Amino acid sequence: MTSPNDDRFDWSAAEADLTTPAAGGGPGAEVVDLDAVRDRRSPRAGSDGTHFDVVLDESPQPGGTLVDPPPVSAGPDGRRPIIPAQLANWVNIRATVRDAAGLVAYRAGYHAVRSPRYAVLAAFWASVGAARLAGRHIRWWWLAEQTGLRQRAADAGDWHAWQKLHREVKATRAWRGLVLVVEAVTVGVAGPLLWAAAPWWATAAVGGCAVAWLARIGRPADRPIITPATVSGRFRRVNPDIILRAYYAAGLGHPDKAHQQIGFGSTMARDPSGTGSQVSIDLPYGKTFDDAVKARGAIASGLDVAVSQVFITRDPSSHRRHTLWVADRDPLAQGAGRTPLLRCKATDIWQPAAFGLDERGGKVTVDLMWNSVLIGAQPRQGKTFAARLLALYAALDPYVKLTVLDGGGKPDWRKFALVADRYAFGLAMTRDGDPAEIVVEALREIKADVQDRYERLSKLPVDICPEGKLTREIARDPKYRMPVRMVVLDEFQEYFDLGEVSKEIAGLLVYLVKVAPAAGVIFVDATQRPSGVGAGQVAQQFISFRDNHQVRFSLRTGSWQVSDLVLGAGANSEGYDSSTLLPSYKGVGILRGASDATPTVRTYLADADDAEKILTAARKLREAAGTLSGMAAGEDVTRLTRDVLADVRAVIEPGETGAQWEEIAARLAARVPEAYADTTAEAISAQVRAFGVRSVDVKRSGKALKGAKADDIDAAIARRKAA
Repeated sequence: MTSPNDDRFDWSAAEADLTTPAAGGGPGAEVVDLDAVRDRRSPRAGSDGTHFDVVLDESPQPGGTLVDPPPVSAGPDGRRPIIPAQLANWVNIRATVRDAAGLVAYRAGYHAVRSPRYAVLAAFWASVGAARLAGRHIRWWWLAEQTGLRQRAADAGDWHAWQKLHREVKATRAWRGLVLVVEAVTVGVAGPLLWAAAPWWATAAVGGCAVAWLARIGRPADRPIITPATVSGRFRRVNPDIILRAYYAAGLGHPDKAHQQIGFGSTMARDPSGTGSQVSIDLPYGKTFDDAVKARGAIASGLDVAVSQVFITRDPSSHRRHTLWVADRDPLAQGAGRTPLLRCKATDIWQPAAFGLDERGGKVTVDLMWNSVLIGAQPRQGKTFAARLLALYAALDPYVKLTVLDGGGKPDWRKFALVADRYAFGLAMTRDGDPAEIVVEALREIKADVQDRYERLSKLPVDICPEGKLTREIARDPKYRMPVRMVVLDEFQEYFDLGEVSKEIAGLLVYLVKVAPAAGVIFVDATQRPSGVGAGQVAQQFISFRDNHQVRFSLRTGSWQVSDLVLGAGANSEGYDSSTLLPSYKGVGILRGASDATPTVRTYLADADDAEKILTAARKLREAAGTLSGMAAGEDVTRLTRDVLADVRAVIEPGETGAQWEEIAARLAARVPEAYADTTAEAISAQVRAFGVRSVDVKRSGKALKGAKADDIDAAIARRKAA
């Protein structure tokens, strides 16, 4: 019978029944005992062993997404194979024997190493067992349990009963004493005879059995002598009743109210990976997926499992339907293992990069082409390792041009000097130059390259560049000079907090993150301050830069608000909150935007030694391909760093006492476009004032604006020479 709550219920037919006269001339409706009908539909708790007033159908209810059925060994006809699959052929037999032999060998080795400890514990507990056994014999001989009876007879003044009990205890003690004497004589005689006459192996066997028996008597029940070499997994069994209990306890429905009952959109089943159970849940009308996400902790409590074992994913067919997956154990507590990049084989940037494993052990990859990746987290959660993993993948492709800019100056990135075309570590002056200047020049060069690429791609023939976009063939052909580029920025918030020069850096980064990915320039950016730094225009540009990433990876954050800043607006309402990740999870985060799914990923591990090994191999690949360039190839990049003071002094015309910053920027862009094409008045002002030149009012056409005096610039040049 179709329920009125069901979408298939025919309301027109029901109304017709109400208006059609019944046999006998009355209306078609009849008085119904609702309690009786409800009892027939849903037996009360205790009548059939269910906990709630809901029938759990054996077959799935309509709607929802069916889960994969649990694997069974029987065929379609329900018959199990006569010969088990493990013994079906020689290949399976050999594999089965090999696995069994390996397990036996492992257990033998495990216990052999611990055998001295076992012997000491057995001897100790055997001595305790001997004492306990002696005490049991004495209590058995003495018949201690009769003492209470004789005492009660004496207290009651029942002389005859006491006499009878006394005679019985004396007779019993005499008989049991004789048994103990015979036992002691037997042991005392048999022991020396066995020692003297029996072969050594018989003596050892009897002695071993005796020690084991006494140790079994002596040791406490919770103190085993031999510990198991393998431990069987134990997990909470989940069934429909338990799920209903959890959802009702979480306030997502009510078992006794109409239209407030939880339904199932699929059968309860083990997931294909065998690591948990999953089922499709239909919430009551009016309840949403967001309600289930907010009640995730209460659901975990109702299931009696940890929150980290409960995963709720949206069902696109209905906003009140979702899939519940309950893991047998915490799936994020185990690491994903070492990175497959340790094979040191050449990679292809046009193919997805191996990133880690999801909750169910499935491999997770990231398409880097045409994308920019934002990585955010609290300190020491694995943010840099995650960014470096993607950079290592790019490094093993010899046709990718790398720029590595680390605002934190950590050791994690130093070895990229082996392969990077441009690199800057930290903010302090180094032998390679001022890191801030290197960053500015690198970003200027990339911007010019991107603009040039768009122009050249638009002019290529259709048969070479069909869609006006960079292709793998074009990127790898040196005659086009358009290789795929990757720009890695770690702790990029530092570049937004450098004073005046940050204005130019911020403008360049915002432009590039918006425009460059479509030209084959990949950005991988990591920060521990996704909320932003700076003030005014720079702060706005920070937000614009942060929000223009397509792929987002958030490791543990301090709150759901910060999580939303990394994952993007609305992530929390969809059930994705990286602040719920445990502090013990290292390298674990939520990946959003890389695919239709939003998995929680355990990233592969590549530590400092692994990174050095991979980068050494990457350098050899680049040397073989002839693509090693820039600072990694030992090229002098100082030519890109202009003498700003001399350039500014040169554009101040003879007879002028000074020039406004806007004039200076325009003149520099016109005269030295290769270095100053994209410069701004603010950027030039910051660079010049860094040498102690004052920013003063300079009049032009009756209008006074900030600029620099020629005398101040000459003085700064003189001071530099004197130093």
